[in-house]
This record gives sequence, structure tokens and C-alpha cells, in this order.
Amino acid sequence: MVQFISHYTEQYSYLDSIRLALDGGCQWVQLRMKEASDKDFLRIGQEVRKLCERYKATFIVDDHVELVREIGADGVHLGKKDMPVAEARKILGDGMIIGGTANTFDDVRMHYEASANYIGCGPFRFTTTKQGLAPVLGLEGYRSIVSQMKAEGIGLPIVAIGGITADDIPAIMQTGVTGIAISGTVLRADNPVEEMKRLIRLADGQMSL
Repeated sequence: MVQFISHYTEQYSYLDSIRLALDGGCQWVQLRMKEASDKDFLRIGQEVRKLCERYKATFIVDDHVELVREIGADGVHLGKKDMPVAEARKILGDGMIIGGTANTFDDVRMHYEASANYIGCGPFRFTTTKQGLAPVLGLEGYRSIVSQMKAEGIGLPIVAIGGITADDIPAIMQTGVTGIAISGTVLRADNPVEEMKRLIRLADGQMSL
């Protein structure tokens, strides 16, 4: 599983970044626009929804629980400073996907008990695309969390996130995580569409570096 999180650069808009990821075969995208107004988020979100319908991709919005239905998204991802997963579940009901950010096994357990559908776990390393990060996990951090999840019978998908590049993917996937989330590494490539295809093949174990 490879998730793409939208990112804005001098070269690409949020919508451009998602279009490139979808063109590269990504089947799960998250619209993240932390500084945007609700009006702008709604406008872009509705455009992203149309793209995701065309590509038959899963579409998650970041943080904006109150806009999920209006946008027509499949669900929401909640960071550690966003609305609690349990509260979002009460608002959205059982049919929506809800993901939660975790940095420790205690975070994972809390989200599991609150009925999250997946965990975004990180950061793998320091990343410039996100402010106020928790301590980096590295490979050993993922191994530890996955091991504790197995020991307690927690079967949630766990997606590694945070500064991940192509070189990191094989080793990260060997820790037992379900997938990876990427952003800047795609847009920094000379050909983002081909880079997306390459990252998906690496995550699926279809090629080596």
C-alpha cells in the first residue's frame, strides 16, 4: 500500500501533486492543506474527489471532519493535535474511513480502541513538510510497534510516514508495516509520475534498488 499526501511546491499546486500521483498509479491520496481556509479546502477537495472518482482511488482529507461529507471524501486522517478519533467516529458513523497519527504503541492502542481504520505511524525521519514533529522512529521503532501490535492482537493497517525516500522503502517494508505514505520525494523527482510508479513497485516488493 502506498499513500500520497498532497504537497505544495513552487512548481506544483496541491491539485497538481495529487493528479501526478494518480497518474503514477497511486490508489490512495490524502488532501493536506494545513494553512488553507475552509472555503479553499472545500473547493480543492471537490476537485480532488472528481479526480479520485475517475481513477477509482480512495480519497481521504486531513483534519477537516466537518467537510468530509460535503466534499464527498471517503474519510479523514487525524493528527495528534486534531479531533480525537472517537469523536470523529461519532460524527461520521461507521461507514467512513478514519486514520490516526501515532508515534508510540500507546497511540496505536488508543486509536484501535477508538475504532480507527488505520494508523499513520511516524515520523520515520525528520521531514520539512510537517512542523512540530514527534521524535523520529527509524526502523527499530517500527519493528517495536509492529511486534507489540501482534502481541496484543491489534490488526490495524500501519502506514509508515515521514521523510521516506525510495532507498528506505525495502527496509521499512521488512519491519512488518502495511505500507508507506509519501509526499515530497515524488515531487522532487525529475519525472514525478515515473517516480510514483517506481515507489509503488518497491513497496509491493516487485523490484529492488
